[in-house]
Parts: sequence; C-alpha cells; structure tokens
Amino acid sequence: MTDIVLAASHGTSSPEGRAAVRRLVEAVAGALTQPVIGCHVDVEQPDVPSSLESAAREAGHAIIVPLLLSAGYHVFVDLADAAEASPIPATVTPALGPDARLVEVLVERLQEAGHRPGDQVVLAAAGSSDSRAVADCHRTAALLAGRIGSAVSAGFVSAAAPSLPEAVAAARSRAPGSRVLIATYLLAPGYFAQLAAAAGADITTEPLLTPTSTPDQLVRIVADRVGAVRRLSAV
Repeated sequence: MTDIVLAASHGTSSPEGRAAVRRLVEAVAGALTQPVIGCHVDVEQPDVPSSLESAAREAGHAIIVPLLLSAGYHVFVDLADAAEASPIPATVTPALGPDARLVEVLVERLQEAGHRPGDQVVLAAAGSSDSRAVADCHRTAALLAGRIGSAVSAGFVSAAAPSLPEAVAAARSRAPGSRVLIATYLLAPGYFAQLAAAAGADITTEPLLTPTSTPDQLVRIVADRVGAVRRLSAV
C-alpha cells in the first residue's frame, strides 16, 4: 500500500508564519521518501478533508502528522474525524510534543535571547480547553527546567490558566529584581507569538520556527512519527 504524508498545521493569517511552516513542510518532504502534502486544520487552505481527497488519487494510505506541539481538540476531534471520513485509510500520529528535541530548540532560543543564570523563565504555550494538552505543556516546562537547571513555570496565551501575563507577574514577584524571560513554545510567528511578546516579560524568545531557522529537530520528529506508523503497518 502506497503511503502519503499529510503535514497538518493549525494555519495562520501571518505571512511570516505561513512561510515558516511551508519551509518546515518542504524540509520534511526532502527528508522522506513518501510524498508530502501540507494542509491545515483552521484558517488556511487546503484543509485536511480536501487534502485527503487529493491524496486518494495517488496513494492507498494517508499518514496525518499534526504539526501541533500538544494534542488537544484538533488532534482528538478534528483530525480524528477527518481520518474516519477519509476516502482512503488514514492514520493520525501523535502531536510533535512533548519531546526532548523540542526542548533542545527552546534552549537554543533562550541562548540566542541572552538567557543567564538567575533569570526567571516562563514557558509560553498556546493553551487548550483539553486537559491533556495542558498537561503536555506542563511536561515540556518540566523538561526545559531539567535542561537549564532552574524552575520553569507555564503560562497560556488562551483557554487555560494561568494566563501568560499572570505567569509572568508571578515569576517577577517570586524573584524581585530578576529578569523574566518567556520561552515561546509556539510553532511559528503569528498572532499568538505577538501576544506572548506583549505579556510583560523582559525578553521573549522567538518561536520554534523563525523566518531564518527551520530546526532539524522538528524535521526529525515528523520523520519519526511517520516511521512509527510504517513500522506498525509492516508487522
């Protein structure tokens, strides 16, 4: 059975964000032997159902990889429903995170921003009404804390508590006089990244994808998600 990969991002109205995600999809396509289609769960076209229709013309099985950092409604409902209604068999992989390789990128972004010992670090996540997605973000904060050797709290841009401005204010009150850095746990530039930058920290890092950087760690995670599905289907 011929596989095709659907790299399904959230979608954004930001030109920089669209370009950053497009470069990731192109890098994934260069790393895989299977054809890769970029698609979106919201905001942009093509959407996932229409991409599955297109995929059915050239493959017998679709592997849908959510280009999402945590698994919430989009993974468990939107993508699951699209896979169930697909004209060809379709498998939805886990989201990109939590994953130690994403933490590597977060550390790189902190280093680029000038992180130093004594800084208070807040992980800025998109947020979700799904408790599983929120738990994923707190797990990533814990992994990041282990890497930098100091506590990392989590704050959310929407849909979950504490809000990012609240988390920044709490970090500042815990260590008066210390700098507060936001580690932006968002895939790409866009509206949420703008909100993170306005949340009151002294320094806010770039998202995982930037206009000039497509970290290989993200490409390898996507490739691993595809490989895991193919190994299971070969058993």
